[in-house]
Amino acid sequence: MGRDGSGLIVTPDTHTYEQNFSVTFRYPVVFTSGLFDPANPVLADTLSRQEPGKRHRCIVFLDDGLFAACPAISDDIVAYAAHHGDRIDLVAKPFPVPGGERIKVDLHFVEQIQQTLFDHHIDRHSYVLAIGGGAVLDAVGLVSTTTHRGVRHIRVPTTVLSQNDSGVGVKNGVNLNGVKNFVGTFAPPFAVLNDLDFVEGLPDREKIAGMAEAVKVALIRDGAFFEWLERHCDDLVVFERAAMSHMIRRCAELHMIQIAKGGDPFETGSARPLDFGHWAAHRLETMTRYHLRHGEAVAIGIALDTRYSVLAGMLTPGTEVRVACLLEQLGFRLWHPALDKRNAEDGHVVIDGLREFQEHLGGELTITLLEDVGVGVEVHEMDHALIAGAIDWLRDRAAG
Repeated sequence: MGRDGSGLIVTPDTHTYEQNFSVTFRYPVVFTSGLFDPANPVLADTLSRQEPGKRHRCIVFLDDGLFAACPAISDDIVAYAAHHGDRIDLVAKPFPVPGGERIKVDLHFVEQIQQTLFDHHIDRHSYVLAIGGGAVLDAVGLVSTTTHRGVRHIRVPTTVLSQNDSGVGVKNGVNLNGVKNFVGTFAPPFAVLNDLDFVEGLPDREKIAGMAEAVKVALIRDGAFFEWLERHCDDLVVFERAAMSHMIRRCAELHMIQIAKGGDPFETGSARPLDFGHWAAHRLETMTRYHLRHGEAVAIGIALDTRYSVLAGMLTPGTEVRVACLLEQLGFRLWHPALDKRNAEDGHVVIDGLREFQEHLGGELTITLLEDVGVGVEVHEMDHALIAGAIDWLRDRAAG
């Protein structure tokens, strides 16, 4: 009996082997238009990228909100598959699924999607397409990554928020017991196919909501992009196509750079740098029962944390006004009465979001704040009194 190099007591019949290997993940993120136009080969080429010359089994889940707004889309997908029948074997007409947070708050929908894959004998060489907003991508992605330990999943984001942020990432998940994304996986998709035409058909409120993530990632990673957003604010407000296209693509690119080069794509540590403004946003979403869109809550969270950064002496005073002005000009309201809700100890209920944010990853509380426009910095504690001061500032600004 003796001690090994780590100080552990071992017996002669104890043997330790260290397994060590790495896996490279690659997936295309395509920006196009007319994705389901038979003349557009992007989808067919994507299905064939690993196994050319083969006919690929494919099943499609479609956001019911998109289906209601564009009832022809199901027939368009069927027609596209028929036109490319030498490469695509569509096993059934697209299946509508609930859009928005509805699909994430009830595990019944996850089970229903899983049953559909089982009934149609979807295997690991088949493809599961999710067409819709971020919530639909999250839920269908969760099912795809847990069926047969991973079926090839293709995301077709149809909202600004899902094209510029969640759609290009590696997360899948649904809510449980009121906790956002409590059940989920880290698994990259097989491909992400973005069609700007879907964005143009969105209600104005949905277009605006997705812009919050562009402001967020510009503030923490790219000051020049933030300045671009300021210069092109008037174009974005009227949803000018070229401006929207650039905004979505640059935002997606910055998210992809962080995921690929940030050193922790599967969030094994305590930091969540892409979640600037999100600790409060997630709490506000649940407090309002998702009447606040995710992007709307993120805009409030961004303004709150930017003002906090000033109050904490980290950020030059006046920067919070600059950030708030851009968000307001884009169409966001930076106040919601939920911010004033108090608990039994007369504390702000929204501050519970800090605890929930920490619990999601575990480890040390790690919050991204601002040191400058384009420069995020991580802190491990937040002063509740300063948070209250930031809330007061938002209330006074709204009262105007």
